[in-house]
Amino acid sequence: MERPAWAPPGIDISVPSVSRMYDFYLGGSHNFEVDREAARKAMEFMPGLPKVMQANRAFMRRAVRYAVASGVTQFLDIGSGIPTFGNVHEVARAASPDARVVYVDHDPVAVAHSRAVLEGEDHAAVVAADLRKPREILNSAEVRQLLDLEQPVALLLVAVLHFLEDEDDPRAAVTELLDALAPGSLLVLTHASYERIPLTQDQAEGTVGVYRTIRNPLVMRSHSEISRFFDGCELVEPGLVAMPEWRPESPVEEEDPYAFSGFAGVGRKA
Repeated sequence: MERPAWAPPGIDISVPSVSRMYDFYLGGSHNFEVDREAARKAMEFMPGLPKVMQANRAFMRRAVRYAVASGVTQFLDIGSGIPTFGNVHEVARAASPDARVVYVDHDPVAVAHSRAVLEGEDHAAVVAADLRKPREILNSAEVRQLLDLEQPVALLLVAVLHFLEDEDDPRAAVTELLDALAPGSLLVLTHASYERIPLTQDQAEGTVGVYRTIRNPLVMRSHSEISRFFDGCELVEPGLVAMPEWRPESPVEEEDPYAFSGFAGVGRKA
């Protein structure tokens, strides 16, 4: 198997990665054949997966613009993945030149590519760390240098919490991160769910099975389970809704049915 020049040394390119699969769904080029193969398998059960990822990205961009309009110009994007067009720092800086962004991911390809993209950027950085270890993220040099945790921060957890199993205690990780942030901070998240997928649960479980096989279980949670991540926050209107329904900028009825697979919301810390 040929290793591309951009692949960081030491990574196992025989094992699929969810961030590289996501990159493939979005039409990116930073993925390996093993990632494409797993993604195609998942799409056999759920052909609209690229539409789901596009809806995630579109929501993220609207939420970033909302944050800046609300006076929040610091962003901590955990599970940020491989940079593609319209990243958080690009959207935030277009709305506020002073915006500061720290990206966090545990995939070496995502981190290496982010570093390359951010070269020469004073207001953005990337940390190699895992959502399961909030303290490492909060104590990182990049967070300490770029973000003022005494001022509100937008914590982005877009399409990442559903890769944490219940035994990982994702709610404790979210709580620990929010506890470190100033009042007025925002929690921006999306999460997969069976509830709005335009398939039967049996069909959708085929996709879930593919992720389980690659040792990255995809945990589908209900609307009420996802809403608990916002404990201690006040949900911003319109609440926890399907991704296209959160402050849409184009007619919702024109969206692909797959775009409604999963929920999105923004909460403000009291």
